[in-house]
Amino acid sequence: MIHSSVTIQITPESVPSPPFWLGEAAAFAQVLSYTDILKAIQEQVRFARARFGQYDLIDFGVVLIGYAVSGEPTLQAFYERLLPFAEPFMALFGRHRLPHRSTLSRFLAALDQASVEALRTLFQEDLLARKPFASPGGLFDRMEKPWLVVDVDGTRQAARQRALPQNELLPPAHRRFDAVCAPGYLGRKRGVSTPV
Repeated sequence: MIHSSVTIQITPESVPSPPFWLGEAAAFAQVLSYTDILKAIQEQVRFARARFGQYDLIDFGVVLIGYAVSGEPTLQAFYERLLPFAEPFMALFGRHRLPHRSTLSRFLAALDQASVEALRTLFQEDLLARKPFASPGGLFDRMEKPWLVVDVDGTRQAARQRALPQNELLPPAHRRFDAVCAPGYLGRKRGVSTPV
């Protein structure tokens, strides 16, 4: 068994810690390299403006993949967290330099539908070639009957509205979840208090 080395920081200088999602990005990069998807993107996806200075389309794709894996709320937060580790992050995907945020912004503004469609087709063909799922998904009940589960909009909360008993001895019925189930309700906002 190999013992890993331990580094102890004893200087007062601040040393940034790697982002928690960097390991997941490394695993994702390994899969994309092993399945030759990165190579296919470089060879098959064409963009009218093939180069943005010293960057290729794959450089911007890598940044967007990392952003998606990271779960950071904004690209700005992603870049701030990634900046100390930009070189190793890009090396995971076989690239050398991280595009600046403004260069990424110009790239996204100039991106045409044909390039997006080419990327989508490439990923879809790869997914269908692997057949990762034996069935289309869903759940099986106790009688082994399959049920397909579809979530239309995960940003909305739902609550079961049960029938309430009504008679003269009970107070008038009111729904506690009317606000929760209202169209467009996205949950309690952070920092905003709601009356109980």
